[in-house]
Amino acid sequence: MTQTHARPPEPPGPHGRDVPAGPLRALADVAWQVLLTAALASLALGVIVLAWPDASLRVAGVLFGLYLLLSGVTQLVAAFGTHAATAPRVMAFISGALSILLGLFCFRGAMQSTLLLALWIGIGWLFRGIMQTVAAASDEAMPARGWQVFLGVVSALAGVVLIVSPLESAKVLTVLVGVWLLVMGAVELVTALRVRARARALPPGA
Repeated sequence: MTQTHARPPEPPGPHGRDVPAGPLRALADVAWQVLLTAALASLALGVIVLAWPDASLRVAGVLFGLYLLLSGVTQLVAAFGTHAATAPRVMAFISGALSILLGLFCFRGAMQSTLLLALWIGIGWLFRGIMQTVAAASDEAMPARGWQVFLGVVSALAGVVLIVSPLESAKVLTVLVGVWLLVMGAVELVTALRVRARARALPPGA
């Protein structure tokens, strides 16, 4: 019986044809490009927010109003277009109508939209901080329990500050968001460059 042996890989042709990139290198190339795009977008948005904080806050208020309108319409459609029980449909109708009213309230002026946005964020932070603090205090096995309690208390206090003084706190929050975007963009930029370097170090067929 004749035995067959696997043929050794042929050397590259005389024309120096490139080896196509493997899936790992292709994925790394896409990853660093996506990270670079996100980094540049974060840096640009951070600069815009810090350069024009008042305008950025007004734009955020308008977008928040649009979100409330779309959310309200969706909930009204769900209330009338589903076959759920009566109680969930009534709740969806009330919530949708309230969202639409609040969304229209946002378009009465920049101050109204900013005020409502700050109150919305403040209430969310307050409830989240209370829930996080209670959960961490009641669960002794929770990892980093002390830090969880600390973050919960800080979130609750930040929510109270936004509720008590929404307009002034919203302006400070806008500046903090701009700084955070710059920091996040710088970190993403460094990460993108590192991923690019590692992608270039991979063998062509990887």
